[in-house]
This record gives sequence, C-alpha cells and structure tokens, in this order.
Amino acid sequence: MIHVLAFITCHPGKRDEVLAAFRANVPAVHAEDGCIEYQAVVDAEGVGRLQTPVGPDGFVVVEKWRDLPALMAHGASPHMAAYGQRTRELVAKRVIHVLSGG
Repeated sequence: MIHVLAFITCHPGKRDEVLAAFRANVPAVHAEDGCIEYQAVVDAEGVGRLQTPVGPDGFVVVEKWRDLPALMAHGASPHMAAYGQRTRELVAKRVIHVLSGG
C-alpha cells in the first residue's frame, strides 16, 4: 500500500478557494482504480501544544493507494491536470511525502 501526505500552503486568504476546487475533484479521484482514501484535512481546534499547526492557509491531503502504479496513474489523470491548472496561482507551496507500508 502507498500512503501520501501532501502538505499544501495556499497564498493568504486562498485556502477556501483551493479546498472548493479540491472537493469538486474528489468524486473523480475516488472513482480511480486503486484509490483507497483521498481527503483534505485542516488543523483540529483545541489541541494546544500537542500539535504543530498547518496554519490558516494550509491543509493536508491524506491519500492511500493500492500500489505505486495506481498513484502514478492518478498523477497523470486529466482531472488532476485540470485541478492543478485551476489552483496553480493559488498555491504557494507543496510538500509531498510518498510512503510505503501498511
């Protein structure tokens, strides 16, 4: 199994716009062969010093894929290209961790 944690930092004030585009793309991603989990998450409130906040302009995409070929096909899909084009100017930074195990 392949796990992906994608830390997305949006330009100030643009997170809601990026998340709206992300949510619109979720059904197409969930329909992909090999997609097990694909969701965006934001900081939980009230955690205090236990966490390192992602911040008000950031979110994390939590993904699980059956295998690496499924993840690679996801990255090459037309709907991901369209999402990338739609959000390119709204995102300041992406840090993507691809992990195996499970």
